[in-house]
Amino acid sequence: MFEREPSRRTVLGAAVGAAGSALLPQFAQAQGTVRRGGTLVVAADTEPRNLNPAIVASNGVFYVASKVIEPLAEMSYDGSGLVPRLATEWSGSADGRSVTFKLRPGVTWHDGKAFSSADVAFSALEVWKKAQNLGRVLFKDLEAVETPDGGTAIFRFAKPTPLQLIRNALPAVTAVVPKHLYEGTDIATNSANTKLVGTGPFRLVEHKPGEFYRLAKSPTYWDRDKPYLDGIIYRVLPDPGAIAAAIEADQIQLAAFSAIPLSELPRLAAIKGVQVLNKGYEGITYQLTVEINHRRKELSDVRVRRAIAHAIDKDFVVSTIFRGYANTAAGPIPKFDKQFHVSDPALPNFDVAKANALLDEAGYPRQGGAMRFKLRLLPAPWFEQTRQMGDYLRQALRVVGIDAELVNNDAAGHTRAIYTDHNFDLAIGSPVYRNDPSISTTILYQGGLPAGVPFSNQYGFNDAAVNTTIARAAETLDAATRVQLYRDFQRQVAQSQPLIQVAEFTFISVIRDRLHNVANNPRWATSNWADTWLSA
Repeated sequence: MFEREPSRRTVLGAAVGAAGSALLPQFAQAQGTVRRGGTLVVAADTEPRNLNPAIVASNGVFYVASKVIEPLAEMSYDGSGLVPRLATEWSGSADGRSVTFKLRPGVTWHDGKAFSSADVAFSALEVWKKAQNLGRVLFKDLEAVETPDGGTAIFRFAKPTPLQLIRNALPAVTAVVPKHLYEGTDIATNSANTKLVGTGPFRLVEHKPGEFYRLAKSPTYWDRDKPYLDGIIYRVLPDPGAIAAAIEADQIQLAAFSAIPLSELPRLAAIKGVQVLNKGYEGITYQLTVEINHRRKELSDVRVRRAIAHAIDKDFVVSTIFRGYANTAAGPIPKFDKQFHVSDPALPNFDVAKANALLDEAGYPRQGGAMRFKLRLLPAPWFEQTRQMGDYLRQALRVVGIDAELVNNDAAGHTRAIYTDHNFDLAIGSPVYRNDPSISTTILYQGGLPAGVPFSNQYGFNDAAVNTTIARAAETLDAATRVQLYRDFQRQVAQSQPLIQVAEFTFISVIRDRLHNVANNPRWATSNWADTWLSA
C-alpha cells in the first residue's frame, strides 16, 4: 500500500458531507518551535490483557505498546509509503524466496541489552509465525531466518512470497521483542507481555489496573533527539461521557479511536482550544460487516445471503448510525485502496422487493404475515456502531420476514461464540483492512482454517475457486498480476456473498490544540509519537 498518489490519503471523503467537513481539519500541524518536556494525558477506553503487539496485532494493543515496542518499519504519507524503524533497508530476491533486512545499528533494549538480528529472527520464527493472530497466516511459509551478522536478517521462505506483501505488512505485523526475555519460556504467559521491554522512545513504567498506564521517556532511544515528551499517561476511562468531560476540562489532551460519541462532536468542536480530526487512521480502515454462518441450512443458500444483503440500506446506516462519518462499502477491499479495489455491479443493492423474491425462490415463503424463519444475531460489543447495527439489522430483516433474535455478549464471549464455538447464525463484525488483502482480508474467506483463530473465516464458507485465487495471489511475485488476482477475488465473492460489507470507517480524534504533530502518518494513533509535543 501507499505505492500510489497522495490523493488517496482520505477515507471519509465525500461521506462526511457538509455537516461534518467543518469539524475535520486535515492535520493538526506543528506550530512554532518544538517545546520539549511535559506529560501528555490521553484517554484509554479499554485495558488489553496482553500488551504484546508481536502476539496481538490489534489497535487497542498498538495504542499503548507502539510507543514501547517498535516494528521494522512504519507507514508514511510520503515517498514509498514506509519510514524505517528497526530496519533501515529491505530487498527481495528475484525468486521471491528471501527478503533481506538491514537493521539499525546502535539500538538497545530498555533493560540495556543490545538489539540485534537474533531478536528479529526469534520474533519472526517463534512469535509472529507461531503465536500472532495475523502472522500465523502471513509467515506460514517462513522456514528460516539467517543472521550472518548482528545487523542483517535474511528471511527464507519455502514458497515464493511477494515483496509487495512483506513491505505492506511491516508496520502491523513485525513488532520485535527481546529474545533474551522470551527464549526458553512459555511465550503466551511470559510476564514481558504486560511488563513491556522494547526499543521505542518510551518505557512502560507503571500500570495500575482500572486507573492508568504510565510511560516515561527512554534516555537511550536510538533517535537521540527524541522523544520530545517526558511521558504519556493513559487514563482508563471506559465511560464516553467522562472522556468528553475530561477533554473539555483539559484534564486529557487526546481522545482517539472515536472514544467520544459522534453525536458529541459538533458541540466539542465549538469549544475554544478543542479540535476534531479525522486524519491519521487511513492505514487502519475498518469495515462494518454482517458475518454469516454457512453451516445453517437457510444461510448455505446464496439466494438467502443475497436477500439479506438486499434488505440492508447502506446509505441509511452511514447517515444514521455513523452520522455521515463513513462511506458505504463496495466489497471486501475498501474503496480508498484504488490499487486493489474494484467495484462490481453484481453486489446486491438495497431492494426489499428483490429480497422478498429471492427468499420465496429459495423455498421460504411468507404465509399469512408469519416470519419465514428465525436466526440468532450477535452484534460485536466493541463499538457503539456495531451494537447499533445489530438493532438496525434486526428491524431490516423483520421487514423481509426473517425473525432475528439479538444475543449480546461481552468481548470474550462474543469472540468465543463466533470464532471457536461457531454458536451464531449472523453476527456484526468490524474487520480491519491492513494495507494488503493477504494481511487481513483473505483470511476472512480462505477455507480450512482451524477453529479458534480470531477474526478469520470461521463461517463454514469453503469455495475451491476462491481458495485457489487466494493461494495464487499470495504467491504471485509480479505486482500487476497480483493486483488482477485480487480484483478477480472481489468479483468472485460479490457473487457468492460469503459475508456482507456494509460500511467503511476510520476514527475521529478529539484533541486540545496545544498538542502538536498529530496525525502525521496513516497509523498515527498506533505509532510511536516520538515527535509529538505539547505547547505550554
